[in-house]
Amino acid sequence: MFTRPLLLLLCLLIGGPALAQTSAPAADAATAANTPAPKKHLQAVRIAGGIKLDGQLDEPVWQQAPIATDFIQNRPNPGPPERHKTEVRVLYDDANLYVGAIMHDVSPDSILRELTARDNIGNSDFIGIFLDTYHDKLNGYGFIVTTGGVQADARYSPAGGEDFNWNAVWDSRTSIQGTDWVAELRIPYSAIRFSKAPTQLWGVNFMRQRKKENQAFFWNEVKPAVDGFVNQWGELEGVSNVQPPLRLSLTPYVSGYVEHNPVAEGNQRRTTTSFNGGADVKWGINESFTLDATLVPDFGQVQSDNQVLNLSPFEVQFAENRQFFTEGTELFNKGGLFYSRRVGATPIGFYGVGRQLREHRRDGDGNIHRGEFVVSNPAVTRLLNATKVSGRTKNGLGIGVFNALSNDVYATVEDSTTGARRDILTQPFSNYNIVVLDQSLKNNSYVSLINTNVTRWGRTYDANVTGGLFRFANKKNSYAVDGRVVYSRRRGNEFGSDTTRINDRDGYKYRVSVGKISGNFTWNLSHGIESQAYNPNDLGILFGNNNITQELYLSYNKYKPFWKVNNLYTWAGVAHSMLYQPTQYQNVNLYGGWNTTFTKNFLSAGMNFDANPVTRDYYEPRSRDVLGIDLGPYWVRVPANVNVGGFLSSDYRKKMAYDLNAGIRVYGQDNRLPRPRRLGIGWSLSPRYRVNNKLNFRYSLDWNYSHNQIGYVNGGMDSDEVLDQPFMDQIILGRRNVVTVSNVLQMAYTFTNRMSFTFRTRHYTSNVRYRDFARLDPAGAEELVDYRRNRDNTYNAFNIDAVYSWWFAPGSQVSIVWKNAGYTSLDAERATPLYFDNLSNTVNTPHNNSVSIKILYYLDYLTVKRSLRWGPPSVPPASTMPLPTAPPQVRPN
Repeated sequence: MFTRPLLLLLCLLIGGPALAQTSAPAADAATAANTPAPKKHLQAVRIAGGIKLDGQLDEPVWQQAPIATDFIQNRPNPGPPERHKTEVRVLYDDANLYVGAIMHDVSPDSILRELTARDNIGNSDFIGIFLDTYHDKLNGYGFIVTTGGVQADARYSPAGGEDFNWNAVWDSRTSIQGTDWVAELRIPYSAIRFSKAPTQLWGVNFMRQRKKENQAFFWNEVKPAVDGFVNQWGELEGVSNVQPPLRLSLTPYVSGYVEHNPVAEGNQRRTTTSFNGGADVKWGINESFTLDATLVPDFGQVQSDNQVLNLSPFEVQFAENRQFFTEGTELFNKGGLFYSRRVGATPIGFYGVGRQLREHRRDGDGNIHRGEFVVSNPAVTRLLNATKVSGRTKNGLGIGVFNALSNDVYATVEDSTTGARRDILTQPFSNYNIVVLDQSLKNNSYVSLINTNVTRWGRTYDANVTGGLFRFANKKNSYAVDGRVVYSRRRGNEFGSDTTRINDRDGYKYRVSVGKISGNFTWNLSHGIESQAYNPNDLGILFGNNNITQELYLSYNKYKPFWKVNNLYTWAGVAHSMLYQPTQYQNVNLYGGWNTTFTKNFLSAGMNFDANPVTRDYYEPRSRDVLGIDLGPYWVRVPANVNVGGFLSSDYRKKMAYDLNAGIRVYGQDNRLPRPRRLGIGWSLSPRYRVNNKLNFRYSLDWNYSHNQIGYVNGGMDSDEVLDQPFMDQIILGRRNVVTVSNVLQMAYTFTNRMSFTFRTRHYTSNVRYRDFARLDPAGAEELVDYRRNRDNTYNAFNIDAVYSWWFAPGSQVSIVWKNAGYTSLDAERATPLYFDNLSNTVNTPHNNSVSIKILYYLDYLTVKRSLRWGPPSVPPASTMPLPTAPPQVRPN
């Protein structure tokens, strides 16, 4: 069935360039588009005194500096020079780099300036400077400021791509001057890292966005068809005799919480208060390396997780919202071996507390003891501290060391009769460690070594994972080969057991790929294996091992406008996977798609498809959990199926905009049992409305329906249930209909560029209705059974996150957060498919509430030292001070 499409793809891969040959001028144009632009050079000018940061550029020294101008458009039409000039100048002294920029325009109303909170650009113009301080053409910094004074900063690396979670402390001012707008930036050397060389040569680029026309421009041209971003920057010369400063800062915090739990059991208080204190420390060990440490951290104010009903055999992967684990972690994320939510995660013995409770019993004197109940069982492991040391030498060697410690965690249980309490250990004292070595090579290449380790005290197991990565590109950066080899090792017993050994003690994984990485037409061919015992999950995340995969991926993109569109991105591929041990067929997937943006109205649209023959799902039966056997003998047969989906996204410059997604998956008939066909349908609608430059609303509605889905009965069998007892030690599948609806409403009001309020509420409901049941036998065979227990289920989750944030000084913040959360799970006859009944039930169920205030104060050693010597520095009026922020992707896609 798939032989002919695969041969066609191989023909395109081998003969594509030949088939695409045209006239010599067209070929020359294509070659030029695939070749990096010549590097521009800019001279920085040293100054003796400081600059008054006011967004005016009225000091005479600004006029003495060379000008970076003649920017080249990157989007929507790569190549043409800018019509409205941009002029950028760079100055420096012993402590700071200064950037002054004048953006000429047509009229003041052509300069868009929406105010947003930190880390959002919104509907606004901006100017950005990018620095590659080691000139390795792989790693860099980005500093961006909008017309409204909102700041953004990012790190760029092969591992992390464009990382806007990184935040630095720097300063800027902006102003509107007639038909122009002006930006003035002061970037202290403490915000970046560079060598001690007497004469510096840095990579540099500048980017301007004119939101009115949805245009982006770079000083040194960035070509979409060329692989890489940092390697397409120009060069900054003239910076000399500057020394990396002592980078030492302390950010102490204090926080207070008032929490209300309306369903507290026993003698627990329903309303509790708590106070916390700690600090973040940042120390520049030398010009290359920085130590970041958080002491007694408090992550209670981070955004609530999007809880869902999980019917799959795999865990739910949640987003990381803790700043310490999102900022400056690009080295540790290499190879995908670090899932930071493991640090401070749910204790490994959390779900086993119920099995250790003393049950209802009668003692020798005939007295009845009603057994124990859980008084408290912390769902989060509190960290004692976490530390990162990272940096890169002048020779391009990146070194990263991460370490975190967590204390013992105990659940408290109480005897219902005597009131006696005892503690049950759910998480032993643990150490989490990562070491990374990453050598940057020429031609946008690298080699890396990563080791992750988890050591736990007491009766449990330890885990270690070691991986090697490489990427080698040719001199023209047009072809590359990359790969990785990873070994996982676990030693010890299951938690809480003296006898049960860990099964997956030694495992490995490798993957290698080769491909064309630049040009309109690109391709990639890859192959990989994950052994049946490969398990990085103690500090990483893996959804399924024991497989062999190979994939061919093709892509053809047009970056310049044609017909009625600005661009066109297309892709297609075929993937094949098998079980590794025993070697058995798993699935084949043929996929493809396209997306584009229309020139006239900037409406983005796209479609995608995938087709699969009959698939064997070895993970859905949970054969290891139910029968204690490895993957292979049992699988769920998934009929052949085809999926078609698409999306529309309107122009975000308009006050009212929307995103629309829809898809349908159609399955073939499974004639082995008298069942109707499966069907999957899903769609989402997300409108947004910008009231003015300070207030905006966003709403998102997601609806998904799985008809006649076949899956393992959620919750499994319970030996205490009479109706389950005949089916113990059997794999029971259910045919079910699943309807999932999610509603999210968000509001943001930005008072100034340093003060904001956000409100987010989410209601999620998922309803499962079973139709019949079958026993799964080896080789995918199924037999209907008379299983009578009602397994219908409805899960509801409701959250509110309201956050007031005020950056009262650079790096210093006050935040006030209200969090409201409620969850219900309705089983059997209580489950209801009616949405508004579920909404009413969720709203009226008692909720947990938390109100907290947290104060951070940034103390920089050099600033404090100068203040003590010269007295307190002058502080501009609050209305003119900027709020640091970071936008979504300013890098071209």
